[in-house]
Amino acid sequence: MTARQMLAEHIAGLRLVDNHVHGYWLTSGDRRRFENALNEANTEPLADFDSGFDTQLGFAVRANCAPILGLAPHVEPHLYWERRSERAAAQLAGVFLAAAGVSDWLVDTGLSADVAGPPDIAAASGSAAHEILRLEQIAEQAASAPGGYAEAFREILWRRADGAVATKTVLAYRGGFDGDLSQPSQHEVAEAAVQWRAAGGVRLTDRVLLRFGIHEALRLGKPLQFHVGLGDRDCDLHRTNPMLLLDFLRHSGQTPVVLLHCYPYEREAGYLASAFNNVYLDTGLSINHLGARAGAFIARTLELAPFRKILYSSDAFGPPELHYLGATLWRDGIASALADFVDQGQWSTQDATRIATLIGRDNARRLYQLSE
Repeated sequence: MTARQMLAEHIAGLRLVDNHVHGYWLTSGDRRRFENALNEANTEPLADFDSGFDTQLGFAVRANCAPILGLAPHVEPHLYWERRSERAAAQLAGVFLAAAGVSDWLVDTGLSADVAGPPDIAAASGSAAHEILRLEQIAEQAASAPGGYAEAFREILWRRADGAVATKTVLAYRGGFDGDLSQPSQHEVAEAAVQWRAAGGVRLTDRVLLRFGIHEALRLGKPLQFHVGLGDRDCDLHRTNPMLLLDFLRHSGQTPVVLLHCYPYEREAGYLASAFNNVYLDTGLSINHLGARAGAFIARTLELAPFRKILYSSDAFGPPELHYLGATLWRDGIASALADFVDQGQWSTQDATRIATLIGRDNARRLYQLSE
C-alpha cells in the first residue's frame, strides 16, 4: 500500500467532529426548494433558466450522494431527484447523516425554520449532538422579557449556556465587522434597548446591543463563533473580512474565537489564527459550495494557520445531503493536500495522519471540551 493510500484509508476511518452545523429539513419539499438550497448567496428563487444542479455543489451531489441512494455517480439530475423523492425527509436524514461518519454535531439552533434540532440530529445519525447558542436569538428573547434588558440577556445566556458548548454571532449579517466593537457602557445599552423594544425587538441590528452581546459572550468563556465571509446576499461580504476584527481580537482576552467558513478570506483568517492564541480557523460551508475545487481551498487553509487551530465543519443546512457531502469532500480534499506534501518529501506519512486527525476531530474535542 502506498503512502497516499494509507493516508486516504486513515482519513476515511476518522469519526469527525462537525464543529458548526444546522438542522436538516423536517418535511419534504419540491424540487425548486431543493435546487435553491444548492445556492448559498441568492435569497430569491433561482431564475427559470437556471438550475442548482449546474453548480460545483450540484455536481458534487450527483457524484457523491447518488451512490448513497443506490444510483451511479453523475446520474442525470431528474433521476437523482426521482430517487430521493421516494424517501420521506426522516429517511433521507437517517441515510445521509449516518453515512457522514461524524461522532459529534455542534448545532447552531438560531434558525427558526422547519429544521431539525440537536435531539433530531442525534436520533437520525446515532451520534452526539450539542447546542451552539446564537447571540442574536438570545437578544430577541431578552427584548421580550420583563425588566432590564442587560439583566435579562445575561440571565438567559448563562442559563442556556449550561447545556451548550459555544456561542455564535451573525454580526456579519447585521452590519459587518468595520466600526466600533468595543464594550458599550451600561447607559448606552439601556438607551439602545428602550429604542429597540419600542420598535418591536426583532432582528437585532443595533450596533450597541450587538457589541454588548459579543462582550457578554466573551465573559462566558465558551468558544465564540463568528460567521466570516461567504453567505447569502444579505451579508455585506466586503464588511466580513476578518482583518476588520483586529482591534476586537487584541482585546478579546483568552476566550476562544472561531472564524467560521472564511472564504474568500481564508488566508486572512489563517494569519489571525497564527497571530492570536485564542483564534481558530474553521473550513465549513465553503467546502460544499466549492465542490471539485474544495481541495484547493483546504490546501490554502494549511498555509499559515497552526495545525492545532484548524477545525472541520460542514455548516450544512436543509438538504441532509449537505451533512454527508461536507464530510466526504473534506476527507477527499485533506487527503489530497496532505498526500501532495508527502509526495514532495516535505511531510512524513506519520505527520500527515496525525494532522488530519487533529483537524478532523481532536482540535474540536479539546476546544469544546467534548467527552469521548
